[in-house]
Amino acid sequence: MEMDQKRNAEHYPDPTAYQAIRNTEPPRFPFRPVVYVCSPYAGDVERNVLRARRCCRYAADHGCIPLAPHLFLPQFLDEKTERNLALFMGIALLSKCAELWIFGENISQGMELEIRYAQKKGKPIKYISEVI
Repeated sequence: MEMDQKRNAEHYPDPTAYQAIRNTEPPRFPFRPVVYVCSPYAGDVERNVLRARRCCRYAADHGCIPLAPHLFLPQFLDEKTERNLALFMGIALLSKCAELWIFGENISQGMELEIRYAQKKGKPIKYISEVI
């Protein structure tokens, strides 16, 4: 008995019914790796947030799921009093990502911490300059 055939309730092979049911399901998306978007936040925050959004769009357009903690952590954490907590959370999220993508030439102190962590863990690092 072949294990890869789809069977009906009486256990007879029924690939046509199986395919008909599959055709009614919503389309499945292909695999997309989660990539950590590493770009500056501190300094000109408004400008840097706009850049980070463009970086995320770039990653999405290149078949990835972008993760940019500096776009959402400031929504509920205070940069002045909870910066270390935000950096800790960012590193925890980076540990779940497939790659670290560094955008731009300017490496901030927070970015340096993220880069060192990725290097220590052997994560692939990609440098991208054309977005910024």
